[in-house]
Amino acid sequence: MDFGKERAVTLRLSRVVRTETSEIYLAWEDEERVAQIDIHYGPDVIHATVILERDLDPTVTEGLIQQIDRDVVASYLQDFERENFLVTVFRGDEIMTRCDEDDTEDEDDEFPS
Repeated sequence: MDFGKERAVTLRLSRVVRTETSEIYLAWEDEERVAQIDIHYGPDVIHATVILERDLDPTVTEGLIQQIDRDVVASYLQDFERENFLVTVFRGDEIMTRCDEDDTEDEDDEFPS
């Protein structure tokens, strides 16, 4: 058995938010969401926080970081110095999603104009 040859995994990235200085992406393997990536663009550093929603093989995690660098960061700032790209990886579970917009829509539905 050759452990040196890992299965190449390319996760699908989908952007959910973009501002002038930040972006949020979700990473998908097939139909399963496996990570959320928050990227913040500063004048001297780009910082990414990767929150893994399940355990990934370290080679897959490293591949995801390289994919973020290649497909997202490099397209934002092609000549950016690589030593100024900081990535922090966490493992976590989604506990809740809350959206104030949903509350507003319900109130509007109760009082038609």
